[in-house]
Amino acid sequence: MNHFYFIRHGETVWNVENKICGATDIELTQRGHEQAIETGKKILEQGITADVILTSPLVRAKETARHISEITGIPMEIEPRLVEQNFGRYESTPRDGAEFHEAKKDMASRFGTGESMLHLAQRIYNLIDDIKAGDREVILVAHNGIARMVESYFREMDNEEFSSCGIKNCEIKKYNF
Repeated sequence: MNHFYFIRHGETVWNVENKICGATDIELTQRGHEQAIETGKKILEQGITADVILTSPLVRAKETARHISEITGIPMEIEPRLVEQNFGRYESTPRDGAEFHEAKKDMASRFGTGESMLHLAQRIYNLIDDIKAGDREVILVAHNGIARMVESYFREMDNEEFSSCGIKNCEIKKYNF
């Protein structure tokens, strides 16, 4: 395929509380469910088509994808490679913490018990390569850490840009190969 779409999950309780969700399985808020439903409607309004929605197995992404699938009729599949990065000791800590911002710049760090940026890049870049080589139009529904890595696949960023990169809840972003 020559493109795909990326959507970050809807709002979670920990998003509201300014906490890092990471690999912790956190539910959507009522607003998050509403955002997902609105996103499904936007996809229809904008004439976005796809053969499949690939979603992270974490509940916040799965529920977002489910709403979008129900509204658009696009089938969804769980894609394990889309699970959010495990941020180890930073899970449930403040998202805007200076220490976490700096830690994201250390590509080989596993944050104690988590997953390094290098490991994350390997699985996400491999997934993107598979999409590019495939014959299906795809919408990915995943997480902010995954969005950061997807963005790094398509453009050069220094460590500061990478560490600060993000996407809003239920934002739709198109990537062209």
